[in-house]
Amino acid sequence: MVVFLVALPLCLGIALASGAPLFAGIIAGAVGGILVSVLSGSQVSVSGPAAGLTVIVATAIADLGSYQTFLAAVVLAGAMQFLFGVARLGLIADYVPNSVIKGMLAAIGLVIVLKQIPHALGRDTDFEGDFAFFEKGQSNTFTDLAEAVFSMHPSAVAISLVSLLLLVFWDRLVAKTSRLLQSIPGPLMVVVFGILANMALGIFWPERQIREAEHIVSLPVATSVQAFFAQFVRPDFGALANPKVWMVAATLALVGRLETLLSLEAADRLDPFKRISPPNRELRAQGIGNLVSGLLGGLPITSVVVRTSANVYAGARTWMSSFLHGLLLLGATLLIPTVLNLTPLCCLAAILIAIGYKLTAPKLYVEMYRAGWDQFLPFVVTVVAIVATDLLKGVVIGLVVGIFFVIRMNHHDAITMVNEGNHFLLRFNKDASFVNKSELRTKLRSLPDNSHVILDGTRAMFIDRDIHEVIEDFRKLAPYKNVTLEVKKL
Repeated sequence: MVVFLVALPLCLGIALASGAPLFAGIIAGAVGGILVSVLSGSQVSVSGPAAGLTVIVATAIADLGSYQTFLAAVVLAGAMQFLFGVARLGLIADYVPNSVIKGMLAAIGLVIVLKQIPHALGRDTDFEGDFAFFEKGQSNTFTDLAEAVFSMHPSAVAISLVSLLLLVFWDRLVAKTSRLLQSIPGPLMVVVFGILANMALGIFWPERQIREAEHIVSLPVATSVQAFFAQFVRPDFGALANPKVWMVAATLALVGRLETLLSLEAADRLDPFKRISPPNRELRAQGIGNLVSGLLGGLPITSVVVRTSANVYAGARTWMSSFLHGLLLLGATLLIPTVLNLTPLCCLAAILIAIGYKLTAPKLYVEMYRAGWDQFLPFVVTVVAIVATDLLKGVVIGLVVGIFFVIRMNHHDAITMVNEGNHFLLRFNKDASFVNKSELRTKLRSLPDNSHVILDGTRAMFIDRDIHEVIEDFRKLAPYKNVTLEVKKL
């Protein structure tokens, strides 16, 4: 229920920003829940339309000329992703340091909070689910925050504040009073409160009621079963002869693969049981999901951290939670769209702010700082980079900083040198690579004339070619310094 409430406005907002039919976002969310959750090996990951693909999707639809042509690219991208899984190309996320993954989660939490504050204040000019720093025109996340403060909607602010208080106290106090209340999620009560409060305003204080369409959930309403199924659009497979379709498909497949694998790694870190999800199976599941979504007229899908974190913090333990959220998306669209269209976006923003705060809680920053600079710097750089750019760019920047610290750590203590008089022992304590080349050269150059040196590589399982070349260079230099060189297992 909680994931459904979070996913509903995100699916609609991402479809709106992508220039696609609103129902396309619902289809993608439903396929991600109903199909991908069953095929995936992850117990807590939730899939659906991703905010990170909106720019690619919007550009592709405009470039290809029609949404039906774009759907052919989505189907093709799904087939490519499935082949990625078959070819076992799902190990990329294993090479991302934990400090960067933690930074990614904290950054997403911070972005959620920053992006949802304007919605909580009643400023809904930006679509729900936009996580990019730069927005339309000259605005960005911070200017949007400033403008939201100066253009607050009093009713939205009041509903948001009460919603946040309700979320804070529901699990801590109210739900403990009875077993019946324990089975009701706090976010569901927030939505019920938001609808009732806004209806009450319409009765007792009409001028303060939140009426504008941009401030309310706007789910497509089908007047009949036939009209409901008429919203499904078929792809134009005749467009597969167009090279642009293949380029779009490849872009969607590659970017979607990266977002999915990073989100899957994040899901495993959020999972309270710390289960390890098979990445190649996830790619195959996402491939089939995209293929089906494209055939039904839906947007491309990936594993998504926002919905996954909502899932975990609501208490999910198995894939059934994601599966049921998909059924709820499809069922609610068919059965109760008019009820859902009474929901103010400000109360949904309160739910997302609470989730975002849990992801980026201050204690996490303190823990990372105490872990040392080699953990803290990649972490905080990733946070800043994602907030200031987007998910993929931020992770790449954080990864570069993380690799620097890995190289720096490997650079130290790889080689030790001891001596007695003019007799020197130079020992490799671990595997040596090109990063240890400078250290080895420095130690060899420091050897005095008329000395005897033993190079001991017995503790190293692997010694890089660069190291061998440094040793060979020194072997040629040694006679000129009257240095005798003895080599063991190199």
